[in-house]
Amino acid sequence: LFLLFCSLLRLNFSSSSGTLRFPFPTDCSQELLNGVRRSGEVEVYPQGTLGTPIMVYCDMETDGGGWTVFQRRTDGSVDFFRGWKDYVGGFGDLSGEFWMGEKLFNMTLRVDLRDKDESAFAKYSTFEVAKKNYRLTVGGYNGTAGDSLSYHNNGVFSTKDHDLTPFITRCAMSYRGGWWYKNCHEANLNGLYGIDFKHQVTSHVSCGLVTQTLFQGTKLQKLCEKLVIHGAAGSAASELVPEACVCVCVCVCLRA
Repeated sequence: LFLLFCSLLRLNFSSSSGTLRFPFPTDCSQELLNGVRRSGEVEVYPQGTLGTPIMVYCDMETDGGGWTVFQRRTDGSVDFFRGWKDYVGGFGDLSGEFWMGEKLFNMTLRVDLRDKDESAFAKYSTFEVAKKNYRLTVGGYNGTAGDSLSYHNNGVFSTKDHDLTPFITRCAMSYRGGWWYKNCHEANLNGLYGIDFKHQVTSHVSCGLVTQTLFQGTKLQKLCEKLVIHGAAGSAASELVPEACVCVCVCVCLRA
């Protein structure tokens, strides 16, 4: 499974005036308004001009562009079975698999799924992560893929060393990844990569990254995915990755 990324050439001018609209862009949506039209790695200032800049990957092609990728999995090369500190700070490499860290706030979420013959999407008008225990608020579903994420509404984030699910469940340990588990999941983008339902122990079919229940019964198997965010006001979308995945691609995006 692969996700294809392009290198980004940042444009210096965004209008006929020859000046940047946002000299210190806080996210990819502002970079889009600066005139950037190609996907790739850019420097942004999420805390404003006085904050420390960070490198992010911008998707400038999906659904109008301006998406900030906050998670990507392509081949299982990065271990997502990590502790709380890693999930807070982020891990991986922007050129491969990664999790961006604690930069998920009030946004709209969209998930797109595709195999070689079928595609589906799920969009959520509300996607918010609180600072305390990263409690998730998600809702306002519409789409064709089926609604699995609403099950996780009000769930708190758990990792192998900070598992807030009941001891008898221990979801983060059981499913080898940090996620907004309840008992345990209907969707899980950070679980074991490429593991199909035969390797799961609950009735929720995980397929490694996202449950089949998201597809309303369509028989889609393994998944690859990318998560991205879109600016302050937030409207999120996920991108299908063409030609890349032999089974199903899942991309999750957020945008202002």
